[in-house]
Amino acid sequence: MSVLEITDLRVSYGSAVAVDGLSVAVDRGEIVALVGESGSGKSTVALAALGLLPRSARVEGAITLAGQDVLGATPEQLRQLRGRGAGMVFQEPMTALNPVRTIGFQVAEAIRNHDPEPQRHKRYHDRCVRLLERVGVPDARSRLGQYPHQLSGGLRQRVLIAIAIAAGPGLILADEPTTALDVTVQQQILDLLRDIRDTEGAGTLLITHNLGVVADIADRVLVLRNGKVVEEADTETLFASPRAAYTRQLLAAVPRLGDTAHEEQPEPERPVLKLEDIVVEYHGRRVVDTVSLHVGPGEFVGLVGESGSGKTTLAQCVLGLVTPKSGAMTVFGGKLDQKSRRRLGAVFQDPASSLDPTMTVEQTIAEPLVIHTKAGRAERRRKVLDLMDAVELPQALLDRRGHELSGGQRQRVSLARAVVLGPDLLIADEPTSALDVSVQAAVLDVLARLHTEFGFGCLFISHDLAVVDRVCERVAVLRAGQLVEQGPCATVLHTPSHPYTQALLLASPVPDPVVQRDRRRLTSA
Repeated sequence: MSVLEITDLRVSYGSAVAVDGLSVAVDRGEIVALVGESGSGKSTVALAALGLLPRSARVEGAITLAGQDVLGATPEQLRQLRGRGAGMVFQEPMTALNPVRTIGFQVAEAIRNHDPEPQRHKRYHDRCVRLLERVGVPDARSRLGQYPHQLSGGLRQRVLIAIAIAAGPGLILADEPTTALDVTVQQQILDLLRDIRDTEGAGTLLITHNLGVVADIADRVLVLRNGKVVEEADTETLFASPRAAYTRQLLAAVPRLGDTAHEEQPEPERPVLKLEDIVVEYHGRRVVDTVSLHVGPGEFVGLVGESGSGKTTLAQCVLGLVTPKSGAMTVFGGKLDQKSRRRLGAVFQDPASSLDPTMTVEQTIAEPLVIHTKAGRAERRRKVLDLMDAVELPQALLDRRGHELSGGQRQRVSLARAVVLGPDLLIADEPTSALDVSVQAAVLDVLARLHTEFGFGCLFISHDLAVVDRVCERVAVLRAGQLVEQGPCATVLHTPSHPYTQALLLASPVPDPVVQRDRRRLTSA
């Protein structure tokens, strides 16, 4: 029996069509994946299923959720469906959770909203603890008094799932539930969704751009492009013999470990970055513990590890945003000062928050020129236009602001800003983590072209091991602030010596359901 049935759904905003004639059904105990590029209509489908689209949207077709007509439902009927008929796991838990309310309040609220006899907050305390324990939150009782910013990304995602299942829904709508999570936390979230499916029989509509995740967990797949379903099949069939050219294009864009042949790199005589026994402590807690690594001129060095391993903290040390407690750092053979800072470029993980919302694309890219050079307006504009061509951004975007751009466009703006001064060292912190596979491939191609033109060295931070294998010559593996293994990618990512690196590789899903099933057995063993 279907817990969700969508028939010939069409969603439009004026003349723009977001979803065009989509039909899909999700049965109890079934995981159905919607995949496609940004703007393909995936999230629109999930919002339509809960009646959450804005009033400006014109919705046609039929949606039945838990036996209830969604499009014809009253506000009170929709309120009952949201949580009891289907629970929603939103893409970004930090923005989906209320920053001024405790975790306990927010989980209790989800229970209270569907309690026939709502009681005072304290009466829900034990149920909240059981829910958090159910989704694998450690020390659940003490977490009730904490706020979202006090939890890691993985724990926040677990809290969102706890809220989603609080009323015992028959369907879970999971919108990019593992985006930007490292591979081990990602695996834990997927195991949790699989366990909820197996033990509680809930159906799941999974929205993701990660085809490895799809191969790992989905029973069926629908591929969307420009609001239309271009292909639908069971998971093994779709990955083994995709019919649509677009599906084959998506699969071809997924980086895979072992696809890249690495050349032997000579030891640099004078690294552009050298870290020796770096120690960083926060409030007496050591987050980086005697880490030593270097980046040679023109060399890409990957930095991988779980959330909280110290990757971003190391990047902040290099940029002068964090002061180490001890150790030595040299940049271009000397100390970091105003002169060496202009030879540094940085690309941050979330371009939406790293771009000034009040500045246009032209102002954003030109900002380093304004700060560090005496270039006139005409010269700055000429440099900006050259870089926009280099990162394949149309000049029509010059006067746009960050919120008017797609994720891929924002990241291209970030890349252009980072290289506008012709840096000798680039710090790239998760530059492709939230991008779908085709946009990710395009951004990596742009990065490669910029590297060819400028020849910068790069400290490349990522949780995607296949991406690191594609772009880097060497890789360093961090665990709990300590460097457990480093060396050429061809060695570390293919024949790792440390058990932690081996565990990371096994936890990284591959876009092949048959292979992924075997890897899951190995991980469980």
